Amino acid sequence: MPEAIRMRTALEGEVAIVKILMPHPMETGLRKDAVTGELVPIHYISHVMVSHNGRPVLDAQTSRSVSRNPFLELRITGAHAGDRVAVLWEDNRGESNSLEVVIK
Repeated sequence: MPEAIRMRTALEGEVAIVKILMPHPMETGLRKDAVTGELVPIHYISHVMVSHNGRPVLDAQTSRSVSRNPFLELRITGAHAGDRVAVLWEDNRGESNSLEVVIK
């Protein structure tokens, strides 16, 4: 099971500032294992979706060039206290993780 996503939100007027940390190894398939010398298999987040009250606000395809434990920060206009922000990621191995928070 993947490590839990961490998300923080802050409201400035009607703009929600959303910060998301997605723990993931993000292996490129080019790094060698220090002990065996074998290539570490490719393993990366390939799709990220963020929604605000069920409406998509970010739908991104990512690649193996993204660093370990990707961090996203975005601003959502028209947000209010009590609104819901959700993030979902899927990786190239079919694993996924998601989190939904309420803006305070």
